[in-house]
Amino acid sequence: MSEHDADVVVVGAGLAGLTAARDIEAQGRSVVVLEARDRVGGRTLNHPIAGTEHVVEIGGQWVGPTQDRMIALARELGVTTYPTYGAGDNLVDWDGRHIRYRGSIPKINAAVLLDVGQAQARLERLAKKVDPQAPWAAAKAREWDSITFDTWIRRNTVTKGAATLLEIAIQAVWAAEPADVSLLHVLFYTASAGSFEKLIGTEGGAQQDRFHGGSQLVSLRLAERLRGPIVLEAPVRRIEQDDAGVRVSADGHVVSARAVIVALPPTLTARIDWSPAMPAQRDQLIQRTAQGTVAKCMAVYDTPFWRAEGLSGQALSVQGPTRVMFDNSPPDGSRGVLLGFLEGRAARDMGEWEPEARRRAVVDGFARVFGPRAGQPIEYIEQRWADEIYTRGCYGCYLPPGAWTAHGQWLRRPIGRVIWAGSEYATVWSGYMDGAVRSGEQAALDVAPLL
Repeated sequence: MSEHDADVVVVGAGLAGLTAARDIEAQGRSVVVLEARDRVGGRTLNHPIAGTEHVVEIGGQWVGPTQDRMIALARELGVTTYPTYGAGDNLVDWDGRHIRYRGSIPKINAAVLLDVGQAQARLERLAKKVDPQAPWAAAKAREWDSITFDTWIRRNTVTKGAATLLEIAIQAVWAAEPADVSLLHVLFYTASAGSFEKLIGTEGGAQQDRFHGGSQLVSLRLAERLRGPIVLEAPVRRIEQDDAGVRVSADGHVVSARAVIVALPPTLTARIDWSPAMPAQRDQLIQRTAQGTVAKCMAVYDTPFWRAEGLSGQALSVQGPTRVMFDNSPPDGSRGVLLGFLEGRAARDMGEWEPEARRRAVVDGFARVFGPRAGQPIEYIEQRWADEIYTRGCYGCYLPPGAWTAHGQWLRRPIGRVIWAGSEYATVWSGYMDGAVRSGEQAALDVAPLL
């Protein structure tokens, strides 16, 4: 058993934890970082493309306008960005038809487009009435928190097509179903991003740019700059605190410090043995912070052949199983990579399939949308985050009806010498890499008075 002493111990070496550690060291304090995995990066993870020097990200990968803190951190570390490929026509696989279109609006039934447009405009208006710092304080918070987004869709659309498009949007952002998520939570997320369009958009939205070298490179370079130790393969089992400090016990290690920053998805904090126990309200909240269910699936080809056919590689499919698709090829186009997501119900159901059956279904879906050549990849890459024992789901957590108004005030509240960090705690770009960085910066400020 090795023992360490520091001013602060940080639990979790993802973007939030590493950012907090950097800022605390900048204050002249000492930090020890404990990480359960054998790597840094949390929910960002690079994966090599066989036979090349390139990687694809099997975790978080995109950054967009107004995600200023993640962009600034990457720039500081010498990690540059490039645009998500979008030249050519997009595709929508709609009721057995393949429709090509340019821009953000597919050329489907005009009534459907009008219907989804008015619903989205109404959603944007409601989101403006929610303060991301305190969603529970909105004038109609209890009303909005008493229904699921599925109920809201059925009340605010008249066409089946509009309901389907909104369902796909919810799956794409939360990796959950509309029936899982409180309307108030959707409004909070929308407000934290600035608009619903930014959440779902590519150019001008959250999926606009990618990182040269993969997004995990930001965490790797950030870790290299820390002076204090980063202890890997050290899952934290117990945290004790009193008026003088904290004692954090991990596998093979004990750290004594003045304070602790816990930079984990909220639901994972329930696995820690706390002394004294967490307040009941905090525990009740954590019981309601479910992680999304997603499998990130990529098929690799010799070339991005769809580009020669005038296609962008971006597609929507009503049939699925992957309903949202992107060209995820390396920046030089030396390989072609099609990316599709199994999200929500599809990820839950197909997660029980044999790997080869799941692969075949995903690749067949690519072939249906992009043609027979898409059915013959030279490599297949898949990451199912719900299977990750130290994540148990992605992209982030979502709150069901009733949780925000009953328990939301406990989400960011420090508990004695325990400070929380992670993308779920951010009030700007909650659930995104930018939110993780912002939360780490805020945690470093919040811990200072305890030192």
